Amino acid sequence: MTKLHLHLLSDSTGETLEMIAKAALSQFDAVEVERHFWPMVRSQQHLDRIMQEITHFPGLVVFTLVNPDIRRSLEESCAEANMPTVSALDAVTESLSLALGQEQLHRPGRQHQMDEAYFKRVEAIQFTIAHDDGLMWEEWEEADIVLAGVSRTSKTPTSIYLANRGYRVANIPIVKESPPPPNLFRLKRPMVVGLTTSPDRLIQVRRNRLLSLNQAPETAYVDKEQVEDEVRYARRMAADNNWPVIDVTRRSIEETAAAVINLYNERRTQMSPRNAGTNPV
Repeated sequence: MTKLHLHLLSDSTGETLEMIAKAALSQFDAVEVERHFWPMVRSQQHLDRIMQEITHFPGLVVFTLVNPDIRRSLEESCAEANMPTVSALDAVTESLSLALGQEQLHRPGRQHQMDEAYFKRVEAIQFTIAHDDGLMWEEWEEADIVLAGVSRTSKTPTSIYLANRGYRVANIPIVKESPPPPNLFRLKRPMVVGLTTSPDRLIQVRRNRLLSLNQAPETAYVDKEQVEDEVRYARRMAADNNWPVIDVTRRSIEETAAAVINLYNERRTQMSPRNAGTNPV
């Protein structure tokens, strides 16, 4: 198995760099990667301290640094240590510069500036947390998206992920013995999406959940016949109300959220083509 030390340096939070590295690494098998994460690198003194650790664990250095002096120092130090460096955003930034006819501003962390969109994302997160698990159903009409599904179909983490993208999300568990509030079926503004999964996968997830809580793993909550009945009930509810359904059995949270966003954009296209493909914030 190939082993690699991967050093990720950023002059901001490093969130973008981490996502790029994760996406790239997913294309390789049989590798053991030890990541070294270095955020907020904005001074020569900080870089000097980091270089001691980097040279102790030589590998590939990937960075997003806009300060030309710090960037040059990093590249020269790595060249002396015979370590390759990659600037993760150069190609995109240079292409944008040509397309826009502008020079880049060389401002670290500018994507995290607290503009109007930032505060709207914060509001979306607050709304989503307040409307988790069926809470405050009287305000669901204010949501952009409502996720509905049986217990343990990733409704909450998907909601939070979408909220971080600026969508106001509510979610509700579909429980056969406790029907949802009637206004769920009268919503006009939000898009209601059903989340489902295979009964076998659902039983596995629920059993692991019970074990993590030190509870008996053999209850009606994981009974195969009852779980299958739950899933059928939720699917029937979605079909009766013309809700789109996403099967999360083999999807990550990110993939489920991407599918929801695609559905949301398609709905906006049908309602108003001018708004297609735009984030609500």
